[in-house]
Order: sequence, then C-alpha cells, then structure tokens
Amino acid sequence: KLGQLHAGDKVRFRPVTLEQAVAAESKQLAMLQDLRPKPIDFNRAELTSAIVKTLPAAEIGVEVVYRPSGDKYLLVEYGPQVLDIELRFRVHALMLWLQQNPLDGLMELTPGIRSLQLHYDSQQLSRQSLLDHLEQGERSLTDLESMELPSRTVHLPLSWDDEACRLAIDKYMQSVRADAPWCPSNIEFIRRINGLDSIDDVKRIVFEASYLVMGLGDVYLGAPVATPLDPRHRLVTTKYNPARTWTAENSVGIGGAYLCVYGMEGPGGYQFVGRTLQMWNRDRSTREFTQPWLLRFFDQIRFYPVSAEDLAQIREDFPKGRYPLKIEETRFSLSQYKDFLRQHATEIDEFVQHRNQSFDDELQQWIESGQIHFEANQNLAIDEDSEEQLPDQCISIDSPVAGNVWEVMVKDGQDVADGETLVVIESMKMEIQIDAPHAGIVHAIRKPAGAQVNAGQPLIWLEVHEA
Repeated sequence: KLGQLHAGDKVRFRPVTLEQAVAAESKQLAMLQDLRPKPIDFNRAELTSAIVKTLPAAEIGVEVVYRPSGDKYLLVEYGPQVLDIELRFRVHALMLWLQQNPLDGLMELTPGIRSLQLHYDSQQLSRQSLLDHLEQGERSLTDLESMELPSRTVHLPLSWDDEACRLAIDKYMQSVRADAPWCPSNIEFIRRINGLDSIDDVKRIVFEASYLVMGLGDVYLGAPVATPLDPRHRLVTTKYNPARTWTAENSVGIGGAYLCVYGMEGPGGYQFVGRTLQMWNRDRSTREFTQPWLLRFFDQIRFYPVSAEDLAQIREDFPKGRYPLKIEETRFSLSQYKDFLRQHATEIDEFVQHRNQSFDDELQQWIESGQIHFEANQNLAIDEDSEEQLPDQCISIDSPVAGNVWEVMVKDGQDVADGETLVVIESMKMEIQIDAPHAGIVHAIRKPAGAQVNAGQPLIWLEVHEA
C-alpha cells in the first residue's frame, strides 16, 4: 500500500496479467474477512497490446476499439480522433442501451466525446463477459438514423468580457507571461486566430450559437464541454501556455473547438469570452437544480447578454431559486442534423477553410517570432544585494515559498498593525498572504510586485515598534 511508503523509498512496477490481479484482490478481500495472511505471488507477465478487441467498421458502421484501464475499467472508442457529433450520438446510444440492459457488476458509465468508459467490479463480472455484452449492444444499434434523444435548450446569461475574466488575464500577465499572443485580450486573440473582421463578429457568433453539451465534469463540478451544432459557429483557439494560475468560478472560455464553463475557481487554459451563473449547487434543490449539477448530456446552451452588475445579482439569486431560467424541452434527431449539414455544406466548407488558414497563419507567426517554443524564465537566484545588512531594530519578513509577488499591500514608511497583510505571493496556483508578525513601520520593500522570489528571500524589512 502506498500509505506504507517513507521518504527515500523506491517503487518499481511489474506487469501482471488480468487474472493475477483479480486473484490478488480476491485474496486481499479474504484476508480482510478472517484477518489471516495469504500468500500472493506474481509472475512477471509479458507486455501485450493495449487493445483487447476491435469490431470492424464494415460490420458495425464505425470501427470500435476496446482498451482496458487496469483491472476494473474498460474504454470503448469509436472511429478516428475527430470532432464528430455522430460519434457522440453513438456513445450516448450505447450508454442508454447499457442502462436498459444492465449487467451485474457494471458500476458506472462515463461518456466522452467519442468514447465510453465503463467501471466494473472484476470480482463479480469478467472482462470477457463485459466484452461479449458490449458487442451484443453494438449489433443491436442498427438504426441510429431514426433515433431521437431527449434534449433541452437552456438559456444562460453571459456577461461579455466580464471584469473577473479581465482580472484573471491581469494576474497572468503580471506573474506568468506578459507577452503571450492572447494577452491583453483573449477575445481579440479569438478574432485574429479565426480570421474574423471584428470583435463584434466574435460576439455575434457566441450569442447566435447553440452549444451542444457533449460532456459534463470537464475537470470538476458539472463543468460542461460543449461545441456549436452549426460548424459555422465553431471558433477554435489554442489554450494558454503555461496555464493560468487563477480563473473565476463560472468563467466561460473556448479551448480547441470546445466551450467550457468553469465549475469552480481554479487554474485554467481556455480563452475567455465572459462569465455566467453557477453550474453546481450542493446547498439546496431548486427548479433548475434537481441534482447538484445544472446541465445534462445533449442539452443545448444558448447565451443572452447581461451586464456585469446584473450578473452579480443573478449569481446571488440563482442558487437560492430566485432567478428562473428559460428551459425548453426538445429532441435531438441525428437524421435531421445530418440533413442540416448537407443543406449548408458549401457555406460550412468555406467557413472552415478560412478559419483553418487563419489558424495556420497565426501559428506561422509564432514560429517566426520564437513564441511557439515559449519557456518560462524561472530565475530564482539569490539577490545580488542579499549581503546588505539588516538595519538595527528591523526584522526581515521572508517568503515561505518560491513564487511570484502578486501584490504588495503596503508602502515604504507605512505603519502596519500586528497581523496586517503585507504581501500576496502567488505559488503553485495558490495565493498566499504574508502577514506582519508584529506592529511596526515598513522600512523597505525588498521585492516589488511582479518579482519572482525563492523560499527564504526577504520581502519586507519591518522596523518593529518597541513594546
């Protein structure tokens, strides 16, 4: 058990067969029952292919690949690694079939964009039995064209270019990367890399698009990963490199061809367009929150504009059930969607070609300027003036960690109280307040805002008041 390891211990992994892993767990469970040791022996197994089964496209309509994830998970993958709503439709159809035809020991289903991960109890259900059942399901899904899935159109308020998003960009520019191509405006970057004429074009597309929810819990807390149904609304971007250390809860961003609403405050890399209301509510049930997460698979998100001030009040009211959302029940038909794509194929192709060319042009500029191989400068060497003598009756307030000085809260000569915050350090995607251990006067600020600092380096020299 990893909990028995100590600092300095070494760990080596040995490949074992699925049968050995299942037998070892069975013995472990038996030991827990009678509290008597049982020998568990492993013979080193040969490494084999990560694919345990394949169904050909000629028989199923699309190639299906099965990959094990340890002894308790199995991943089902459809087709090539492309964004294709038809593949997502098939994933959902298989998930519904498994829910209608359950197996003892099948515990959890987690759909992805073109995959379905299955969590099963290998003590109760063998992998082979699961594979046989999955093949039966695939051969039962013979008429996807006629299927319709339940869907909802969920209208969400969006504060365009919200102040919380701009604050996150400011933090990034100060403490991570000031000259990134997406700074100081993510929206201008989206415009440029998609070859649009104006920021108003970006705004028009975001508010016209109907975003299909293809995944939930994108990282955490019901965060949706969604893409526009109409390919002409599909804006594409790169993600931040390096990632942001801070993102406001429910910021809305685009990364790759996907849109995400951040479920909680944290790091991130999607390019901001604005901010909306909560995706998660664990405190109470409301008309919208019949479960802790707001959205469902195959929901369609439509945004409407609100001011930052209005959004602040909406965010106060919505978790308490005092801001009703417009939610329309509908159906998603694969055949109708494919008809739509055929009807607008020429316009879609023109949009995609122009967008892709603009994206390639942007990357070529990065190559020519050297930005494509950005490396953060982590010069945390000791200050040249570190030998300067600390004045009498002063104490040095040192940084407890390596990081960046995000904000200096005081000025030279300022009186500060015991416990007053002097400096805020940003480190490991956290903001750490450095407080005064005593009342005194700020004698010198040793590290200005934006500076990098190592653990033990002085931030403030404080002249302590006499008792």
